[in-house]
Amino acid sequence: MSWLRVMRSKPLGALGGLLIIGLVATALLAPVLAPHDPIKIKSAARLQAPSLSHLLGTDDFGRDILSRVIYGARISMLLGLGAVAISTLLATIIGVLSGYYGGRIDIVLQRCIDTLMAFPGLVVLLTIMAMLGQGLGNVILALGIGGTAGNARIIRSAVLAIRENQYIEVARATGCQDWQIILRHILPNIAAPIMVVVTLGLGVAILAESALSFLGFGVPPPTPSWGAMLSGSGRTFMIQAPWMAVFPGIAISLAVFGFNMLGDALRDVLDPKLRGGPQGRA
Repeated sequence: MSWLRVMRSKPLGALGGLLIIGLVATALLAPVLAPHDPIKIKSAARLQAPSLSHLLGTDDFGRDILSRVIYGARISMLLGLGAVAISTLLATIIGVLSGYYGGRIDIVLQRCIDTLMAFPGLVVLLTIMAMLGQGLGNVILALGIGGTAGNARIIRSAVLAIRENQYIEVARATGCQDWQIILRHILPNIAAPIMVVVTLGLGVAILAESALSFLGFGVPPPTPSWGAMLSGSGRTFMIQAPWMAVFPGIAISLAVFGFNMLGDALRDVLDPKLRGGPQGRA
């Protein structure tokens, strides 16, 4: 299936991909694209409405909103990629061990997952952040741990389906060790669901980080963060200077929309049951 055909059949997925490409480009080129220093305070320019000198206006410290939104893309991508890397690694280890070995290992691991999923996700994140404290690394770690449970369930289901295939039995019969079977046969065949998990997880991580920052547990100031821009002064000056909250909110919405649409499209394309193909790859 060619990429052009995929784009035609999944226009929202293609739109999501374009939004993600724009987000990545903005994050990488932030020093070039930002017209002003995102953390420099200018008292004389505080609470200015959008104009030619400040296209998205300024905040209560006179900082350029456009520059802070652009640099906020870098923070969001860094947090999203770091959190998804941690959650995907942990979920893959748990899901593969649980699905491949089964038995007591599966029971113990799944009961741990059930315990973690019994609490609302935001409560889990707030508890972890309360223990770790503020900081970029701590936010990444908290989001990574918080996103492990659901992803582990998805990967476990994929492993259970693949474990029953004949080529797994053939590999065992020929004397392959468990680690060889996992590396050569299990992991390559669950690459598609892992890719979908990663794509959808990025949008969830960005939204979760925004929620944490909004509640005051995210990246500490003056680091530009979309969620932090919404909270604090963004709420205080909502009536007087609505652009302080509107534009970061639009950035969050576009990023989450892009990842969700791209993830849905990849799921439809890569899932054999949805595209009518074979249910595995030997």
